[in-house]
Amino acid sequence: MNKDYNSALKINEGISQPKSINEKIISKLKTKAKNLKDIDYFVNGILASNKAILSQAITLVESTLQEHQQLANEIIKQCKHKITSSSIRIGITGIPGVGKSSFIEVLGQKIIDEGRKLAVLAIDPSSQKSKGSILGDKTRMEKLAGLEDAYIRPSPSKGSLGGVARKTRETIILCEAAGFNTIFIETVGVGQSETAVHSMVDYFLLLLLAGAGDELQGIKRGIIEMANGIAVTKADGDNIEKANMAKAELKNVMHLFPLNESKWQPEVFTVSAKYLKGIDEIWENISNYITFTTNNGYLNKKRANQSLFWFYEAINESLKNDFFLNKIINNNIDKVKNDILNGNANPFESAKYLIDLYKSKRATEK
Repeated sequence: MNKDYNSALKINEGISQPKSINEKIISKLKTKAKNLKDIDYFVNGILASNKAILSQAITLVESTLQEHQQLANEIIKQCKHKITSSSIRIGITGIPGVGKSSFIEVLGQKIIDEGRKLAVLAIDPSSQKSKGSILGDKTRMEKLAGLEDAYIRPSPSKGSLGGVARKTRETIILCEAAGFNTIFIETVGVGQSETAVHSMVDYFLLLLLAGAGDELQGIKRGIIEMANGIAVTKADGDNIEKANMAKAELKNVMHLFPLNESKWQPEVFTVSAKYLKGIDEIWENISNYITFTTNNGYLNKKRANQSLFWFYEAINESLKNDFFLNKIINNNIDKVKNDILNGNANPFESAKYLIDLYKSKRATEK
């Protein structure tokens, strides 16, 4: 182009455009992808109690991406074979505001003072609307989170059964392989989550708040029957009398229930995380339970039955995922849902229609 210097329009020389692909970013992604495929990186890191690598592995476990799941399954498989000692798995539940985080922090510090390593798997409630979670357990357990022998992992419930994260059981295995010989699983509150947590722990502790109406009336009988111990929290100040009354009522109720297969008689305690009262008694009770159920063979039997329970759960989960990821189901499900919403279809007949469609599609693929 000839330049006309008498023109009012002056065209400056352009600058060379940068490449559309940032080579440095691509290099980092390639390195990351290489590490992602390196199972030894994760397994060796977990066995060395590297918390950062443990967290990365748990993130893979919780991921829904197929390549992450494949890698996570192999990591879990190898780690499970490397576990050399047994851990104590403890489920802790109670309504919001009962003081779970405060209780876990003081009990956790005591356990670590005795030379044990503690992992806290805190299931954070996900919003049913936004599906988001606060994941604030590390800020609520600030002192415990700062200890070398403690590991706190908050996980979003993602709306799964009663707020229990779908991959908690696999996470337990990774934590045990990392050398954490005491595992706490803190649940969202009182509800369906207790059934799932009960199926993965050795000792199940129910926390209650005196005067909140939940010591007898507001909790289901099934939750009490699952508990291996009950603690009435915040038993300090003006609340001591109420806590003692609640304890007496609960002890009377507990003796009305028949002993379960373990033959263990659950006890009721009053605790104050603020003044460290009752903490020693509860840890002693947990230790006694482990010894008692180990000696009578119940603990090994319970863990075997738990593995069988999760075997069936894994099948259910796999079939459900396969169903909803099926192409023919995806092509039809929106229409079926709209028919149900508009009152033009029966939900049970619609479900049968899709299942029959899924079966026929699977049959033609064989």
